[in-house]
Amino acid sequence: MTLQIYNTTKRELPEQLLEKAVLFVLRSEGCTVESIVGVYCGNKMMQRINREFLQHDYPTDTITFRYNKGSEVDGEFYISLDVVRENAARFTTDFHQELLRVTFHSALHLIGYDDQSPDDRELMQAKESFYLSEFSAETS
Repeated sequence: MTLQIYNTTKRELPEQLLEKAVLFVLRSEGCTVESIVGVYCGNKMMQRINREFLQHDYPTDTITFRYNKGSEVDGEFYISLDVVRENAARFTTDFHQELLRVTFHSALHLIGYDDQSPDDRELMQAKESFYLSEFSAETS
């Protein structure tokens, strides 16, 4: 079991907390880690990944890749701290709250949740809110 968090930016990040957040979602959803890599990056890297793999020429908050099926998760996710900062300002929330929300969102994608349809998006948002409040209660 390996879960590795990488920060490719100069910004300080609570890496242990982010690791705990990913594990919290996986455990709560009945999954375990085979191998997960989480990369926290800037818009430049995110836009390159989005263009190369999804043919979208813009940065986004998160991109997730799952490499296997089943309850043992093998995959990776990328989160743009620039987009997290912009979204925190847009939704008038704290940077760290938004960072956790997007990290939960990435973990949910790794498990297999999707957000393509309005119903799927609604379920994802409900799960994000649930994990934000549960995780905050657990870590405070």
